[in-house]
Amino acid sequence: MIAKSDMPINEKTAEGLKPEGVPYRVLVVDDSMFIAKQLGQIFTSEGFEVAATAADGAQGLEKYKEMHPTIDLVTMDITMPVMDGVTALEKILEFDKNASIIMVSALGKEDVVKKCLLMGAKSYIVKPLDRKKVLERVVSVLKR
Repeated sequence: MIAKSDMPINEKTAEGLKPEGVPYRVLVVDDSMFIAKQLGQIFTSEGFEVAATAADGAQGLEKYKEMHPTIDLVTMDITMPVMDGVTALEKILEFDKNASIIMVSALGKEDVVKKCLLMGAKSYIVKPLDRKKVLERVVSVLKR
């Protein structure tokens, strides 16, 4: 029997770990260094591995292709230079129809978000980022 004092008080499994105990690998695609850093902090605090970041959709597409099939999840900003998130979503899904992509959108882009969901995005996160909501959405997509 384990003595009560040996039991961790609020031990919970980190959301970023797969059932076998290895971290989920995330690719963060966002032209805002602030948002990319914020997402990175949310993910690493829960045990996820931020495998790479990209500043636009074209870089995101290239990094996804380079790292496939080791990426478990992509967070994709919608509005970016060079290649926007909608185009990048489409191109990643052409390359890998099973890619798990969550769109990151500012308020007021509901029509674009709907289009992305119809195209195959698994979910969306609204800026400003809310740690709890980000983790809820990410975990619901990964555990599907």
